[in-house]
Amino acid sequence: MVEVNGADTAWILTSSALVLFMTPGLALFYGGMVRAKNMLAMLMMNYVAMGVVTILWIAIAASIAFSGDVSGFMGNFGMVGFQGVGLGNEIFGYSIPDSVFLMFQLMFAIITPALIAGAVAERMKFSAWVIFIAIWSVIVYAPMAHWVWGGGFIAKQIGAVDFAGGLVVHINAGAAALALVLVLGPRTGWGSQVIRPHNLPLTILGAGILWFGWFGFNAGSALGANGLAGQAFLTTHVAAAVAATAWILAETISGGKPTTLGFVSGAVAGLVAITPAAGFVNVMGALIIGLAAGVICFLALRLKTMFKFDDSLDVIAVHLVGGILGALLLGVLADPAVNELATGGITQLTAQAISVVIAFGFSFIVSYILAMVLKMTIGIRVTEVEERSGLDVSLHEEQSYLLSE
Repeated sequence: MVEVNGADTAWILTSSALVLFMTPGLALFYGGMVRAKNMLAMLMMNYVAMGVVTILWIAIAASIAFSGDVSGFMGNFGMVGFQGVGLGNEIFGYSIPDSVFLMFQLMFAIITPALIAGAVAERMKFSAWVIFIAIWSVIVYAPMAHWVWGGGFIAKQIGAVDFAGGLVVHINAGAAALALVLVLGPRTGWGSQVIRPHNLPLTILGAGILWFGWFGFNAGSALGANGLAGQAFLTTHVAAAVAATAWILAETISGGKPTTLGFVSGAVAGLVAITPAAGFVNVMGALIIGLAAGVICFLALRLKTMFKFDDSLDVIAVHLVGGILGALLLGVLADPAVNELATGGITQLTAQAISVVIAFGFSFIVSYILAMVLKMTIGIRVTEVEERSGLDVSLHEEQSYLLSE
């Protein structure tokens, strides 16, 4: 048994706080992009995940994800209600306490459904949203986390790797976002009127918080204060910086102008794409991933126009496409000198590709079925009157900005 290490524990506690801080950052990032009448509703969709998912994580989801293994598909429910989780490391045997490991993983479980909120902004019922993320966290997120990180079949049988959440977080959330968008339909007026962000400075602030928090997201996934954490920290920053620059270059070359929204969108795309690969690639690999993410995710914005689906805040172009890109490029660029768990080459690339198909297919199908059940029962979309009035007032009886008495 490895002894609990104080430095490792301190770093993972810090990383856990950084990852939790990303959820308010995401709320601001999304909130600035919606119209003023929907600002609080968007913040609430993000923040409520911190409450609902925490309760379900302790009750059952952590046990599905990390308590042993049943045929490679789920845990054995040995930690329901955090049963047996104490001050030591008897369950997992890492150099950090079991409670710290599970707390770190909880922060990932919180932000993953929150990512979906950007796709359904300005038209989804809050009650339907809460029920969706509650069920989704248990039947989609927790099994996926087990398959990849908890000793399940994607890691053991297929041999795919995911350092910090390309499969578990970004492809998972992106596929669910696509399913919800197809069930919900477009916002009223989408395609016929201009829908502009109401407060881009808030979006830029949120992006800065995300960039800051992402160091805990990726470097914390080394589960220790060590060289691998340092490498993941470095590759994370390089990919984000390159992708942000590549995005505004792509904007300019395509005939537009470099925008603040473009720069921060590119940074987030780079952070998404490097996430699965952060602890497997060298600096040159991070640079290539950042460049690819900045250009390809920018071009992916055209998908919603081509296929006529209203992904309000471009979750699919950034998180789904970026997550797929990072997971696949990992197979090409993995450097065994960084981490011997991934050697690169055709075998690794094949495993990564299979894992991408499984992650996308499972999340999309289950999310679509769940969304349709909600649509046919309690309803999933606000009325047109509520949508035109704004969700802040119609769903929460609040206003973001009081412009006059």
